[in-house]
Amino acid sequence: MSVLDSRRSAAVRAVRRALKEAQEAVPLTLSVPEAGKKYFGLSKNGSYDAADRGEIPTIKIGKLRRVPVRAMEAILDAAVGKLAAD
Repeated sequence: MSVLDSRRSAAVRAVRRALKEAQEAVPLTLSVPEAGKKYFGLSKNGSYDAADRGEIPTIKIGKLRRVPVRAMEAILDAAVGKLAAD
């Protein structure tokens, strides 16, 4: 293996490692209070109230309620699109 191949292999490994770390840093779901605070600045109780009203989408896993990040972002994207159209 030449020096160039060795450096290229090291660079590829570094990029793969960085991509893996980036994927692990972005969760697929958030707790209801985390989502309420992150997206709307709500308190814990306000977050659960909004989830109960259906304003924050949730899924149940056993007794646990989680907010899918993609669903939350899709709702916000749709709201921004609606405001832009008005």
